[in-house]
Amino acid sequence: MSDDLHNRGPQDRSRISLSEKWEVQYWTKELGVTKEELEQAVHAAGNSANAVRQHLGVTKH
Repeated sequence: MSDDLHNRGPQDRSRISLSEKWEVQYWTKELGVTKEELEQAVHAAGNSANAVRQHLGVTKH
């Protein structure tokens, strides 16, 4: 299945991908962090959204 480029949220919201610009934009807004902070958190905690939230001390909206 191909990506729907009109849907700017990640297909799997349990994982954070740094490979797509729009997905990085989604996660920085969702988590309230900079791109650099997001990259550091993913490298430290892995690509699990829950692990990154925990690492950053961010709760779900």
